Amino acid sequence: MATLGIDIGGTGIKGAPVDPLTGTLLAERLRLPTPQPARPNAVADVVQEIARHFAHTGPTGITFPAIVKNGVVHSASNVDHAWIQTDAGKLFSHHLGGPVVVVNDADAAGYAEMIFGAGRDIKGVAILLTFGTGIGSAVFCDGRLLPNSELGHLKIRGKDAEQRCSERVREKKDLSFKKWAGIVSEYLAILEQLFSPEIFIIGGGISKKADKFLPHLTTKTDVRIQPAKMQNDAGIIGAACLAATTHPSTKARNPK
Repeated sequence: MATLGIDIGGTGIKGAPVDPLTGTLLAERLRLPTPQPARPNAVADVVQEIARHFAHTGPTGITFPAIVKNGVVHSASNVDHAWIQTDAGKLFSHHLGGPVVVVNDADAAGYAEMIFGAGRDIKGVAILLTFGTGIGSAVFCDGRLLPNSELGHLKIRGKDAEQRCSERVREKKDLSFKKWAGIVSEYLAILEQLFSPEIFIIGGGISKKADKFLPHLTTKTDVRIQPAKMQNDAGIIGAACLAATTHPSTKARNPK
């Protein structure tokens, strides 16, 4: 049974039905602009429009760029502050008329990569980093997720990492990929010291340009660095798979 995955971003909201057993999109994804201001009901209306486009009434997984606990939003670093303490699960379920799972966007992307992508069969610590408007992170140990890690807020020379080396900063400052990779490498060195990971998985939209920056990334140890295999569909796929494992009407593969 298909499960709908929807990925909410700062500029766009995209979704598609997913086969949770294979991690494949069952139709071309639909992307609509994120409303501005991106207040809860306005965003929920767009999510509803995507679900209606696919005539979907079953379980839906939805990513959100914030700390999410039991469907409730607890932060607003890169979203409208009206979301804080909003029960996004109830809000989206009301608009869609069916069961909904809401999860941090990077956690969803990481979940997809651990099942179907670059993190598959990795033992030890795996860290996925998404570079976009900010920096999202997902940390796994032996395939188990440590939710809401928010490693984009670690400090590099007194500023949040995402204020130093997000994709938005690279574009705003017109940094070459080589120079940007140098700052990212500084960030990775901090994460290496804290977590001793086996692999860094670089995700988000920038993963499509991996050939431009990956050769310039360095690490202090022998930790691997790989681009996300699911690229910009990882959030959709991960959210859909999480919804499938949560609701008994569908089943998905588990990273364990």
